Amino acid sequence: MTHTDNRTKRRVLHREIAGTIGLLADDHDFRAMRRYRSFTFDDHATYLKHVESLLRTRALQGSHTTVALFDPEEYAHFCTRKDLDPDKPSSRSRFTAQIAATGPTLPYDGRPLADLLPALVDEAVRQATWEYATTLLARLGACASCGEDIGRAAFTRAAELLVRILDTAPPGDRHLVCSVTGPPETLVAALHITDDGAALELDESEALEFTTVLALGLATESPGGLVIRATTPGTPDRVYGWRMRSYGLEPLTAGEVFDAYCTDVESGDLISPESNVDYCAPPDLGEEKPARGHQH
Repeated sequence: MTHTDNRTKRRVLHREIAGTIGLLADDHDFRAMRRYRSFTFDDHATYLKHVESLLRTRALQGSHTTVALFDPEEYAHFCTRKDLDPDKPSSRSRFTAQIAATGPTLPYDGRPLADLLPALVDEAVRQATWEYATTLLARLGACASCGEDIGRAAFTRAAELLVRILDTAPPGDRHLVCSVTGPPETLVAALHITDDGAALELDESEALEFTTVLALGLATESPGGLVIRATTPGTPDRVYGWRMRSYGLEPLTAGEVFDAYCTDVESGDLISPESNVDYCAPPDLGEEKPARGHQH
């Protein structure tokens, strides 16, 4: 009887242990791991089936599992730094524990792995974008004239602009996209906001990333823009936006918004406008035109 009680207690404790699975997202990463003899899978599709089966089993047992992206190149560097044998499962476990604490993860919520994986990749891109934009802002340093931190001042201004944009938007859900063009690549951040009629709901991580990318565009006066799509039940969606100019936002005309949405980016050909969508000029943000560059 005592032995049975002990096994029951261990099962209860097992359900309370949170776990993380490091997932090889694509064939390229999978092939890179096959160099290790202790990694016994032969093909990526079979590997994903086993991962999904394990996730479902843990969920049925009442265990909480998070999924993280396993990068073989980062894993090799990790093993070199920690003086670990990369061909041991224990080394992979230690690396997975680290990325669970520092990298992008998503909780397994029962959805098919085919749906969870793209969401996990999107989360990784979001985090990388935020980290890169934050690094660039930090490198701007202090203003030579007044000593103020340029990146911090730009972030404050970006946050103020975001509040004004949301305050002047029509009621309903809002989807915002901010893009900043510059070497070596274009940074894009998106923010989705739900309006239940009583309050606005948003993801704080998304908002932080969005504000950081907007701040980078303002601080560096890089080419860029911000567009918003407001969706209200029973009425056409409203789409409008601004281009970044002189440490602020300059409204796009309705025609410019229409051209942006109805032109193929790669070919330049016109594409049909969406039905039940109004392409319009943005509302007044209620601020005077800012001075060019960093403000003192």
